[in-house]
Amino acid sequence: MRALVVYCHPSPDSFTAAVRDIVAEQLLLAGAELRISDLYSRGFQPALGSEELAGYLECPTNERAVADDVADIRWCDTLIFIYPTWWYGLPAMLKGWLDRAMIPGVAFTMPRSEGGAIKPALGHITGIAAFTTCGASRWLTWYMGSQGKRTILRSVRLLCARNANTAFAAHYLMDSSTPESRKRHLENVKRISRKFARRCMA
Repeated sequence: MRALVVYCHPSPDSFTAAVRDIVAEQLLLAGAELRISDLYSRGFQPALGSEELAGYLECPTNERAVADDVADIRWCDTLIFIYPTWWYGLPAMLKGWLDRAMIPGVAFTMPRSEGGAIKPALGHITGIAAFTTCGASRWLTWYMGSQGKRTILRSVRLLCARNANTAFAAHYLMDSSTPESRKRHLENVKRISRKFARRCMA
């Protein structure tokens, strides 16, 4: 198992960082190889600029600006996203990573004829998971469309292996959380990530 954790939070002391540490611990205990891409500490630039957009369809030269990320994506067989949910969706930093790293020739191939559809190119990824925190309640997050979860576990998942393993965990009402609720959630993250790792290693 080669797991890539795409981690997105600006504060090194955040609860999201604690979630990251639990997930990483369980992956390593399961015997996985692990890479963590910390987007904020890397200073990743999320904005897709005009020059990069102009060459977006030119494979493989479109990989140059995000060569390290492309190498990570091709290396891994398991993809895990750890992030806070802001405005019911992904943080701009993480959405920008998807815009810039999940490109033609890497994540998918473009249609070859008029009326055609894109084709998945992440068939080597057999596990995909998301761990997040939400300020809103579970019900309100659902009502607003659970945009971050849908982007990862539907849109990105669609590009992966057909029977890829999935996992998801969220701490809702984070803004009114308690030490007890946070402890319970970390225990839940530990259980879910351990089970996910075992399925992916099987």
